[in-house]
Amino acid sequence: MDYNLQKNQNAEQTYHSIRNSIVSAQHRLSTAVSSAMVTTYWEIGEQIFKACGENDRAEYGKKLLEYLSEQLTAEFGKGFDKSNLRKMRQFYCTFPIRDTLCPELSWSHYRVLMRINDEQARIFYMCRFKNG
Repeated sequence: MDYNLQKNQNAEQTYHSIRNSIVSAQHRLSTAVSSAMVTTYWEIGEQIFKACGENDRAEYGKKLLEYLSEQLTAEFGKGFDKSNLRKMRQFYCTFPIRDTLCPELSWSHYRVLMRINDEQARIFYMCRFKNG
């Protein structure tokens, strides 16, 4: 075998091995970030629920959401408008047991799942999302 051909094949194999490591790391990082965001949104929902109870649309709840939205948006940017904060509260109410959250599911998955009123159907679709 020609030395240059062997050298090129070795270089190509090394490249693909390194590329696979990078792609794998990117996937793990993306999954970790998504999982951290989901957990954070659950925690935010829990805190809002505890602060305003059952009704976030009562006067105190409305004012709290307005205040939180203004403060969080000013510090962290978009994503914390009143509508999203309500969704985070709904997330906590829909999935009140933190340990039942699936790290494989993204915030987008959970937003779809929250629209399903029937708990058995929600669990069914949760498993479908989880298993691809």
